Amino acid sequence: MVGVVGSSPIAPTNEFRTEARVRFAEYRNHRDPGHLLWLFCCLFVRESNMPVITLPDGSQREYPQPVTVLDVAASIGAGLARAALGGRVGTKDGDKLVDTSYLIETDSPLAIITDKDPEGLDLIRHSTAHLLAYAVKELYPEAQVTIGPTVENGFYYDFAYSRPFTPEDLAAIEKRMAELSKKDIPVTREVWSRDDAVKFFEGQGERYKAELIAAIPADQDVSLYREGDFIDLCRGPHVPSTGKLKHFKLMKIAGAYWRGDPKNEQLQRVYGTAWAKKEDLEGYLHMLEEAEKRDHRRLGRALDLFHMQDEAPGLVFWHPKGWAVWQEVEQYMRRVYRDNGYQEVRCPQILDRSLWEKSGHWDHYHENMFTTESEKRHYALKPMNCPGHVQVFNAGLRSYRDLPLRYGEFGSCHRNESSGALHGLMRVRGFVQDDGHVFCTEDQIEAEVTAFNALVKQVYADFGFDEVAVKLALRPASRVGSDEIWDKAEAALRAGLRASGLEWTELPGEGAFYGPKIEFHIKDAIGRSWQCGTMQVDFSMPGRLGAEYVAEDNTRRVPVMLHRAILGSLERFIGILIENHSGALPTWLAPIQAVVLNISEKQADYAEDVVNQLHAAGFRAEADLRNEKITYKIREHSVNRLPYQLVVGDKEKEAGLVAVRTRGGQDLGQMPVAELIERLQADVAAYR
Repeated sequence: MVGVVGSSPIAPTNEFRTEARVRFAEYRNHRDPGHLLWLFCCLFVRESNMPVITLPDGSQREYPQPVTVLDVAASIGAGLARAALGGRVGTKDGDKLVDTSYLIETDSPLAIITDKDPEGLDLIRHSTAHLLAYAVKELYPEAQVTIGPTVENGFYYDFAYSRPFTPEDLAAIEKRMAELSKKDIPVTREVWSRDDAVKFFEGQGERYKAELIAAIPADQDVSLYREGDFIDLCRGPHVPSTGKLKHFKLMKIAGAYWRGDPKNEQLQRVYGTAWAKKEDLEGYLHMLEEAEKRDHRRLGRALDLFHMQDEAPGLVFWHPKGWAVWQEVEQYMRRVYRDNGYQEVRCPQILDRSLWEKSGHWDHYHENMFTTESEKRHYALKPMNCPGHVQVFNAGLRSYRDLPLRYGEFGSCHRNESSGALHGLMRVRGFVQDDGHVFCTEDQIEAEVTAFNALVKQVYADFGFDEVAVKLALRPASRVGSDEIWDKAEAALRAGLRASGLEWTELPGEGAFYGPKIEFHIKDAIGRSWQCGTMQVDFSMPGRLGAEYVAEDNTRRVPVMLHRAILGSLERFIGILIENHSGALPTWLAPIQAVVLNISEKQADYAEDVVNQLHAAGFRAEADLRNEKITYKIREHSVNRLPYQLVVGDKEKEAGLVAVRTRGGQDLGQMPVAELIERLQADVAAYR
């Protein structure tokens, strides 16, 4: 029996497996050793060594012995084998991304990863970071490598080197990377003992890498990857060879601290980008060129909207024109509050530390808070508005009839962002949120979330954003509340998304410490994605801060708290608007909606009269009465991206007309001022 089973070259068919399992059922209580031996041979010898691979389309392939991911790809087709970058294998612990050399020994689901898959692009970028380190070590052997992860649209690698890298160095490194790519060098995984790995890297003079490995428990093996003479610490996976890495570019050099700690030595961070196809790389580089032209910091200065300076890091000085834009955005959102049942409130900027401890912010967020002390009491400048809104709720006795109760606030917040993270209006230390909180019952969550989803879509459309991606950020490792509460909160948001007919992707571990959140990501004119709005379900904070209402049965119950924002930070959203429109804001948002240009001094009084008529109609207008040629004035104001230029000469003055030019250079001819006002009113009617 053993010889027959052990020598059979035939892979177990599904019929064989079914028979074996039936025989097991028949003989599970049988005491005959012969039968048991046959059963063990069937189930454990033949089945365990002859894996069945289930592919994403549901089809299955059986193999007579353990196989690698590449073996499976090759059995499907030579083209797939050439395209394979890795695999996604199902295990008892969930899906696992692996190298093409990964050996599959048991029945497993498998997806072959190519550059058409999102995971494939991540593999390319991760492997290109290692290719960068390989090239640096070849060109500058004294340089020490540290860490090199992927980031959005690319990767970076940090190096310790005796002198700063130059742009010429960057070009040389990129050239060497291309040479190594053409050699198509195999990338292979090796497993070493921790102590052997530490000894090796210390011998290579790589003290940073040795320090990283030394932190690994002594009883754990270490995963290393080798390509040519270069060996690096990495969990992997990686592409099978350097020839898979063809479309990359090194972008810039920046400073970075070892392990991110300013107390440690400073390293040099080399950023790069990598793509699956040449046209994707070219498209990304073109987008960056466009982004540079649209940079809100440059346009903010050029259009006299705002500025920032060293004496107030991460804080904004708004100029009159910029504040006009701000006011339009804020007043629009104030109408949104009013029309959707929100009551506007205003809460203090500074609150006692004890309140932040009760809310949970002190334990989970205090390193990002500005603190102060007065009369031996400790305070914190609020980084968010939610605890204050709970205090407003608590100020009176609430009934179930009051719910849902919606509060809105243009709340000024401050967060102690690191100086290296600050970026114009996009990342600041002081900002205002269009913040709102809804106090409701569990039964009201779905309706509130559904209504909010529809509202978000309308607001973004009014600002010119029609493409919105939805993501669901789930429980983080550091959080408050039981798993049962988190299960309820996550289920409630999923229900609201389904009721809205929305598709979404899930982000494990990225929720707030007090609750999961829906994120709304808008896409701008050049294809960039910006996360703005959020909707969060919070079962914890109201109870921690003593919020309760009288239920229908006269018992006291804790309300559910929904944290929601549409624009998020107004500063950041205005920065996004400036870049999306390249400074040419739509008429309703433009800081100056029309400028009146006189041809000569004789029309100065009439030009000012036209401005006064526009002001009386509620529009932002100014006159340019400088003694300059009209062509010069037109050209200058075209650069300033004003929606309308109104030229007045003798004929226009005598007839009470204006000659109208649009921002795009279109000549609308002469029209009465009243007709122009009607046109402007039509431009902005939808937003007021």
